[in-house]
Amino acid sequence: MSNHGAERSSGAPGAGDNLEYRVARLKERIAAGPLAELGVRLEVRGEAVLLTGTVPTTHCRDEICRVVDEELAGHRVHCDVVVADASSPDHVEDLA
Repeated sequence: MSNHGAERSSGAPGAGDNLEYRVARLKERIAAGPLAELGVRLEVRGEAVLLTGTVPTTHCRDEICRVVDEELAGHRVHCDVVVADASSPDHVEDLA
């Protein structure tokens, strides 16, 4: 089952929490970490964080969503990351 479009909530944010700073740090971690994923975006929307983009595999999507959930525990996160379909076509395209 896919977590595509799932909204996650880990409780109430902590007092004195700087969400903008944590999101910026998390963007760097995702881009420079083991996944080296540049196809996702994190945006603060009010008191929630929106995670969007396209990744090559379900494993990559699940790992990014896990990392975001861990880093932003206590904040509502909406994960809308999709997996790119890189499979070969199963039929010939008719251009006529």
